[in-house]
Amino acid sequence: MGDLWRSQEMQLVQLVIPAEAAHDTVEKLGYVGKVQFKDLNREKSAFQRTYANQVKRCDEMQRKLRFLLEEMGKAEIVDLETKSQALQDAVANSRSGFEKQHDLDELEVTLEELEHDLCDISAAMTKLERSKSELVEFQLVLDRAGSFFDSARRSASIDSNPAQTTAGDGYGMMEAPLMDGNQYTSDMQQVSRDPYSTTSSINTRLGFIAGLIPHAKIASFERILFRAMRGNMFLKHQEVGLVMDPAQCEKQNKSVFVVFFSGERSRAKILKICDAFSANRYPLPEEPVKQASMRSEVNARLLELSQTVEASEDQKRTLLLRINHDWDSWMALVKREKMIYHSLNKFNIDVTSKCLVAQGWIPTKNREEILQALKEACLESNAPVNTVFHQVYTNESPPTYFESSKVITAFQSVVDAYGVARYREMNPTVFTIVTFPFLFAIMFGDIGHGLLMLMFGLYMVLSEKKMEKKVKNDMVEMAFGGRYLILLMSIFSIYTGFLYNEVFSIPTTFFGPSKWVWNNSTEVYTMPAGGSPYPL
Repeated sequence: MGDLWRSQEMQLVQLVIPAEAAHDTVEKLGYVGKVQFKDLNREKSAFQRTYANQVKRCDEMQRKLRFLLEEMGKAEIVDLETKSQALQDAVANSRSGFEKQHDLDELEVTLEELEHDLCDISAAMTKLERSKSELVEFQLVLDRAGSFFDSARRSASIDSNPAQTTAGDGYGMMEAPLMDGNQYTSDMQQVSRDPYSTTSSINTRLGFIAGLIPHAKIASFERILFRAMRGNMFLKHQEVGLVMDPAQCEKQNKSVFVVFFSGERSRAKILKICDAFSANRYPLPEEPVKQASMRSEVNARLLELSQTVEASEDQKRTLLLRINHDWDSWMALVKREKMIYHSLNKFNIDVTSKCLVAQGWIPTKNREEILQALKEACLESNAPVNTVFHQVYTNESPPTYFESSKVITAFQSVVDAYGVARYREMNPTVFTIVTFPFLFAIMFGDIGHGLLMLMFGLYMVLSEKKMEKKVKNDMVEMAFGGRYLILLMSIFSIYTGFLYNEVFSIPTTFFGPSKWVWNNSTEVYTMPAGGSPYPL
């Protein structure tokens, strides 16, 4: 209890650490967790420090590990929140007692290979998916645009009266014929006749371009074509639904279109307009035999590509599952090494470059524990000499350090939010343990609501070991951290609820009815003669 009233006594110490044992020494002291190192290289930037390259190396390894985690998330192998909790457990249960530097070298090579393999597989899958999307679009063009030619041939083969054609045939629909047989000859003669020549070309044929375009752009596409061609074109289109776009690799609502035109200049204009509207063009043969042959070829290639994509996905998933098994320990190792090198960057190097000089604050009561950690680090690293440890007397103000348990932590956080006490100053947390819940209960005094809070707080306190291992969102994490605070607030709320005589905001008569009586004549509450406001 004495440690709670005032902060711990601190002392400034200086360590002269052999270079061979520097890494293991910082690691051992990190497990003790009772040393606050001073930065002896404040005048140097982060890039000028001794272990800057090692820190960059750890940053690069963390980047690769985050890349692997993103790939596992995309493949739905892990949940990011679950992985975050697993990483915390791995850091808390980190290994010690063996050569970490050797493990870090091996891990760096492993991560380089895994990143290269995943990038190669992803690039190959992207190409395969793009080729598959192009073939799917080509298949849609063959099916929808090819059906137009089939219907046009059927209508042209029937020798019927032009007057029998309905005037309600929709312009632009894929099923409607372009023109009937009688109009074809006359219109072609009219279009192909040269006014400056005495001859005419009756055998002029229409050219066409087929492809897919986003359905949202089809109206603008048709309008621009009509204006650019001055009406000398014919557009047929039909919506096909959601299709994977090869260029953007995302599903879009698209339409199949066929544009009919006459002349090479018209073709060049239409091609530029198609490029401007991001329309994907595909070659479409006019002959039914070639269409059927191309359709069977496309189907065969689609089947082959689908099998290849599935095999690539299985290979990638197997690799990611293997990564998932060791990802937590890898990230814990890299984070620990990065923290070690950050601490080593605060040390000065001796003129002989054989020792590192460090200064730091330690609690006086933990001095022996720290000395034992220094000895173990020198033994494990096979250093020729032990670390030199001695106290430095200074006029600097020591840092404030309070040892707090899981019960006191929430109250200490409330006090630290307003300000940290000076060194060896009385700790206001002791008073806050009582005053904070009581002041809350004055505002929240209710027996029923206090009981609900009590049940919630008791549940978190009794099942704290189980909840520590579970993944919690920010709200639950905050409530769990203050579980003992909630427990005390609920007890005080029940107490003030009895004083207020209320349960769920409903007045009660636990201590008898009210001694005050309403007087209609004076319109005030009065007490009968000889009465007392107290129940006893």
